[in-house]
Amino acid sequence: MKTPIHFTDFEKVDIRVGTIIEASIFKEARKPAYKLLIDLGPLGVKRSSAQITNLYSLDDLKGKQVLCVVNFPPKQIGPYISEVLTLGLANENAHVVLVAPLSQVPNGSHLH
Repeated sequence: MKTPIHFTDFEKVDIRVGTIIEASIFKEARKPAYKLLIDLGPLGVKRSSAQITNLYSLDDLKGKQVLCVVNFPPKQIGPYISEVLTLGLANENAHVVLVAPLSQVPNGSHLH
């Protein structure tokens, strides 16, 4: 377990849901990855890079809702700027499984 934090620290992390509207192969990435365009509703469309090629095809991703951290600063990944962190968990094979709501919710909704 990591060092305990106060609830006010957790409240600083802005986690929102968005819908992947476009996914493409990130050819320049050192490890296999996709470039994602995610519609976050009132926050607009944001870019993200995700190393999820082991479990998801490009066709699997379009229209899928995912959770993202939206208040990290943009991160340069090779020639690409990732604007949000798409959240996932490693399975038993260390492949990333995306974190997603069980039911459809409005894009931009934040995690409570």
